Amino acid sequence: MDKFTTLTGVAAPLDIMNVDTDMIIPKQYLKTIARTGLGKGLFSEMRFKEDGSENPDFVLNKPAYRNAKIIVAGDNFGCGSSREHAPWALLDYGVRCVISTSFADIFYNNCFQNGVLPAKVSAEDLAKLMDDASRGANATLTVDLETQEIRGPDGGIVRFEIDGFRKHCLLNGLDDIGVTMQKGDKIGSFEQKTSAERPWL
Repeated sequence: MDKFTTLTGVAAPLDIMNVDTDMIIPKQYLKTIARTGLGKGLFSEMRFKEDGSENPDFVLNKPAYRNAKIIVAGDNFGCGSSREHAPWALLDYGVRCVISTSFADIFYNNCFQNGVLPAKVSAEDLAKLMDDASRGANATLTVDLETQEIRGPDGGIVRFEIDGFRKHCLLNGLDDIGVTMQKGDKIGSFEQKTSAERPWL
């Protein structure tokens, strides 16, 4: 998993509440277990019309936001069914951070396992960041995980809270498997000891 330290990029305003996982990545894209290639399906039912052409009104289709790395979203982002494909699709598209006042628990947990930072801010701060993001090509935010700060284009600073262990894992690019492998020597010693003491296992 790629480390998350500091991210500077265009922030796309998605001022919609209760964006569920089916909106993030519709069910027809769930046939694969590969983490790559899902970016094309991100928000596809909003990004594309029925004939497959782009919907010019959707934020990620607007020239200023095509390469957005950050999404500033309404409350309760990632609700709905459990699907790890949602953070996979965000990551494959190039989005490394979603900022909102609240996230659905399963989506929130899945983000940390895939190198995406879900940053929780107050409603007041979200309104400021949504305004920053609405500036189009000038909507550049810097998300600094070490200091837990989001810096706006005018120098304003918004702070966010994050669990210390999850912060450590993101900064070091560790998912659950990575954390376990850090104890590889101890696991190996335990297995050797167990094999000697219980050879029938």
